[in-house]
This record gives sequence, C-alpha cells and structure tokens, in this order.
Amino acid sequence: MGITTTLPNLESYRALFLAKGVQYPLQKIGTSAQGLLQELPRTERKGWPWDSQTSPLLYHAKKEWPKITIVTPSFNQGQYIEETIRSVLLQNYPNLEYIVIDGGSTDGTLEILAKYSPWISYWVSEKDKGHGHAINKGFSLASGKLYGWINSDDLYMDEAFFTLANAFEQSKADMIYGDGLVIDEASGELTYEKAFLVNSRYLFIGGVLMQHSTFWKADIHEPIQEALYCAVDSELWFRLVPKKKLKHVKFPLGIARKQPEAKTMNEKFAAKWKADNILIAQLHQFEKTIPFFKYIQSKFYILETRYVQRLYKYFNRTNTAPYLAKLASKKTKP
Repeated sequence: MGITTTLPNLESYRALFLAKGVQYPLQKIGTSAQGLLQELPRTERKGWPWDSQTSPLLYHAKKEWPKITIVTPSFNQGQYIEETIRSVLLQNYPNLEYIVIDGGSTDGTLEILAKYSPWISYWVSEKDKGHGHAINKGFSLASGKLYGWINSDDLYMDEAFFTLANAFEQSKADMIYGDGLVIDEASGELTYEKAFLVNSRYLFIGGVLMQHSTFWKADIHEPIQEALYCAVDSELWFRLVPKKKLKHVKFPLGIARKQPEAKTMNEKFAAKWKADNILIAQLHQFEKTIPFFKYIQSKFYILETRYVQRLYKYFNRTNTAPYLAKLASKKTKP
C-alpha cells in the first residue's frame, strides 16, 4: 500500500514527551467557585462561549467527578480555535485535563494558544504526520477516566460535560453519544441534528456517530489509524462499538462548524473519503468478516437504514428550542 497501517503504541509516544521533560500525569485545569469566565481573556463577542459559562453550582451536588480528558488536534484554524478552547474551559468542569496538539500552525493559532496557556494542561506546536497522529499524541498523555476529542473548528455545548458525566454514572455505559448542532458559517444558520441509532449493523452508513458529541471510557480506548486522512473517527468506531454498552443522551453535546475547509462538508475531500473507506474495508476485511457484506452494498440496506433511523429519530424527539436559544445570535432551522 505504500503506507503504514499498523496501529501505534501510545506508550512510545508518551515516552517521547517524557524525554522532553513533560511531567506526567499532566496538571488538571484549575477552577474557582465563580467559574473561569472572569479569569479568561476578555472578549467583546456575545453568547456561548464568549460571555456566558456553565454554572459552577451544578457540580456542588457531588464531591467527586470522573476525570475527563479532552484532546484538540489543531492546524491553521486560528479563526475558530479560541471558541473551541473557551467551550472546553467554560464548562467549569472540576476534574478536567485539556490537551492541544498543533501541527505547526502559521496563522495566529500559536498566539491564541499562548494566551490561554495558563488554563491548558499541555499544548505543543510542531510538525506532525497529520490528523490521526496529532490525536494519538494527545491521548498518549491522557490520564482521565472519560475521553473525547474536539477538532479546532468545532466546540462543545454549554453544560455538555455535566450532562455526559452524569450519563456515564447513571447508565454505566462504555460510550455516551449525544445529539448535535451544526453552524453554517456562510449563512449563520444553526441546525439541530438528532442522533442515529448506533450499533454494529449501522456503522457502515458513515457519520452514524457525531465525533464531537461522542465520549468513551479510557479503558476501552484504542489508537487512531494514522493511515487515514478523513475517516479517522469512522474507523475507530468499528473497533470501539462492537460488544460495548452505548447510551444516547438527547442533548446536543457538540457543535460542528460547516465551513469551507471542514472535511465533512467540502466536496474537494470526496476522493480522500472514498480512499479512506476502501482502506477501512481492507483493514477490517469486511468481505470475509461481515456475513451481510453484499447486502450492505445494496439499495435494500440503504432503504432499511433510512426506515430504521427515521423511526428512531421519531421516537427520540426532544424539545430543541432551549438549545437553539443559547446560540440565539445565529439563524436557526428546526
């Protein structure tokens, strides 16, 4: 194939950091009774996560909260990354580890990272091998019990961490996935995206799990396949989802941004998505390991998927108005 498809050893990545003097485990984010809003750099922008924060009072009900590790892979997204960072920090989650791995940005990203450095557990900017490599480097330093990653042009919803931490505790699930929101940068339109029914049978439709709204326990984590360019999350789900307990929460945990350079929204990446899907099928030997492999390539599978997912969304309706109202400066689509 001309590319390396062996999954990396994250301990070897961590060893490289330790050799450079990085202290492990990393420091968790400091919090205060009033929250971080008044401590973070001031901004004139309005709305979440600029002039509002998750109330620290929400966390007073319990003394201990499971440690959450969030990784942000970054490269030349300077116009968006500050919003991403604030959406993590202003959760005011009392047991948080936040890691940003930048691939050597030249667009002002480093100035933003330096500005927020006191509130980031660890960040580095250096040339890397791409998206998957950056995510793996970040998780090699993780010490939390719950994992998630947020790309540097996306963000989390207000109260997302409070919601997911409670969902993990109550459900005893291995993975939590939520609904999501999509911001269209061109029109300003905000759309509520309801989650799909997620199980091994429907992973083949692509995008069945919204990565920005998905979290999992550290003890089931596996390295990202670095040979992929776009579908790094899709391939991971093929390894994480089977035989695991999943829980859907009817809450928009994450917000994706529809913008010209977003891989999921831009036609110029179509060829790379196709190449990734072919590689995933080869890596997992779907033709040999999936009894219904021919069926999932047929129109009947597509029809089945549409029918089942429409039913699932119908029976999992939720009132979207409160979440859309929190980002009221955007136009909204029901």
